[in-house]
Amino acid sequence: MAVTFGTFVPQGWRMDLAEISDPVEKYEAMTGVAKAVDALPGYDSIWVFDHFHTVPTPELETTFEAWTITAALARDTKRVKVGQMVTCLGYRNPALLAKIASTVDVLSHGRLYCGIGAGWYEHEWKAYGYGFPETRDRMRAFREATEIIVKMWTEDYPVFHGDYYHIDKPINEPKGVQKPHPSLWIGGSGEQVTLKLVAKYGNACNIGGEPDHIKQRLGVLRNHCEALGRNYDDIIRSSNSNLFLINPGEDPEKATEKTYTAMGISYETFAQNFKIGTPDEIRAYIQAKVDVGVNYVIAYFPRVARDHEQLHRFAEEIIPHFQ
Repeated sequence: MAVTFGTFVPQGWRMDLAEISDPVEKYEAMTGVAKAVDALPGYDSIWVFDHFHTVPTPELETTFEAWTITAALARDTKRVKVGQMVTCLGYRNPALLAKIASTVDVLSHGRLYCGIGAGWYEHEWKAYGYGFPETRDRMRAFREATEIIVKMWTEDYPVFHGDYYHIDKPINEPKGVQKPHPSLWIGGSGEQVTLKLVAKYGNACNIGGEPDHIKQRLGVLRNHCEALGRNYDDIIRSSNSNLFLINPGEDPEKATEKTYTAMGISYETFAQNFKIGTPDEIRAYIQAKVDVGVNYVIAYFPRVARDHEQLHRFAEEIIPHFQ
């Protein structure tokens, strides 16, 4: 199975711009990665997170807003698609989000991947004044918001009256460049809501976790597709991977010391959150996901704002194996 690849740019959420003090330089480091990816044909896309506060804890540090930089990065690049993994639908009115996405699809000349999800980062919700509804309410609102977004992209005078959202014939022109609408990526693996929405509306899903978990969830997605008469193989099946390439024979802790020290975490924490391996080991790690149905891998590389080596090594030593 051929696999397509994307990568995240450093926007600050994972403390990946903390080594840079000047905000303009932070942005230029981020877009520098985007431009580097744009010049590497093995990558199909660049991605940003939709968060306002850093992880693992909220720090007084830069986190660039997702849709502002989606638009800016789309103009800073020429070839790659630009996506969000994923837009929290609780942070923006869905009709407004559809309008924003339509505009970005046009300004990017049809290179938008619009990623959406229900959201989970509780303190961030509360700090920005969104409250934090119970999971049941967030998922119901998510279902309504997704339907509204698709209506805004496909109908001239959409109408929707739900428990959480209402629209009454809003005009959304232009609706975008891609047909029948901008590419819609739905993140999450909830069986009863999220994967049903993927089967009904999504161009792509994004499922995390280990291969066994991904396999089980993709089986659920396939069943939802069959129930709706949707072709399962028409859906892009993506998964994210945190990666760090080392050379054969290198000691993993020593090889990553500069990186985890700069991130302000221990080696143990770094190793828990990143797959550290030789090219053969990284290829095997990705292949295990491909074997259960993943056909799109989005890689995250630490400290890429300062050092593009991992970005280039992955393009040269990993991607060709899956083409």
